Amino acid sequence: MIALSHLLLSGEVARTLVEFLEVAITMIVFLKGFYPSAAFERRRYMNVVVQRARHPELRDYIHSAASGLLPFIQKNDALNNVCKQGLVERVAVIFFSSDNVPVERFIFKLTINLSSAASVEENQLEFALRSFLVKLSVANPLVKPLPPNCRWEVTAYLRSLPDVGSSKEGELWIPTDTKQWMKPPVITPVKSLNSEPLCLQLYLEHPSLSETQPCQAL
Repeated sequence: MIALSHLLLSGEVARTLVEFLEVAITMIVFLKGFYPSAAFERRRYMNVVVQRARHPELRDYIHSAASGLLPFIQKNDALNNVCKQGLVERVAVIFFSSDNVPVERFIFKLTINLSSAASVEENQLEFALRSFLVKLSVANPLVKPLPPNCRWEVTAYLRSLPDVGSSKEGELWIPTDTKQWMKPPVITPVKSLNSEPLCLQLYLEHPSLSETQPCQAL
């Protein structure tokens, strides 16, 4: 018999996932060496040594991007039969060249079953997410050097568009005009989880070797 105090409600699962994404995004930016290592400090999260941004603006951007996902992870879309799994399909940390072309994408593809969230123990979920952080901490051989004058951003891909006009949360996000690769990317799996209530995949995307010229997203 499982003690009730150790079971997670659906809202707690979503909040744990958002908190995890904030830490994971910070680790990715640190891993890429986009900022000097002194811009980060070592902390412990889920019993794993992770990185935390020292600069308030960087820390606030990552926190806002992650926490801004919470309403959409919890939101259902009955009209399009997107029930009990939230609107967020993928979260991407994208690095761009100086001419605004993606050179590398870290993709978190997720499905959260809100109806079964109450059947999972807190330590089970944390153990599963901890393995992603451990994998990220040793993922340096998988990434490629950044070009000069690059930039990065966090992009969310939704299963359906929220009603921005009636949603305060929807106003926090703007449509992206990111250029797309013409050919399918090279995908490098990093870590995956296939369980209830959360299915999560982390993988890298790079342009194919034959990629020559990006096309503009419609």
